[in-house]
Amino acid sequence: MMPLLSQMLHLFLIAIPVACIAWTVTHEEIFREPREYCQKICGSTQSIVKRKFFYLFTCEYCFSHYISIIFLIITKFQLLYDGWRGYLLAFFALVWVANWYMSLFGYLRQSLKVEKIEAKMKDENLKEITGDK
Repeated sequence: MMPLLSQMLHLFLIAIPVACIAWTVTHEEIFREPREYCQKICGSTQSIVKRKFFYLFTCEYCFSHYISIIFLIITKFQLLYDGWRGYLLAFFALVWVANWYMSLFGYLRQSLKVEKIEAKMKDENLKEITGDK
């Protein structure tokens, strides 16, 4: 078993690619068409299983659970305990940390977008005042 500090470092490092993959698939332009298809199926299918399956590709929180499972299989990371209890704790901790990363990224991204809009408005106002085109 790894020392606790090493486990925590692994947890916070493994959460980075989990968050990155979950965010990219559920938010970024490169996956827009498949995501829109999944949203369409989600909204129109009668089957609850089909609806839930396609929903996971549209929700970063839901998708991060599946990505976390994949990373736990790849890394064999366990938290605090050996065996299934260590995997279970690692799974929920990994999802939690990854979602904190995604929340922080979403907040920063939104803040930057607001700053860009405000700067553009100030620039346009300045042009109106000075008469520049």
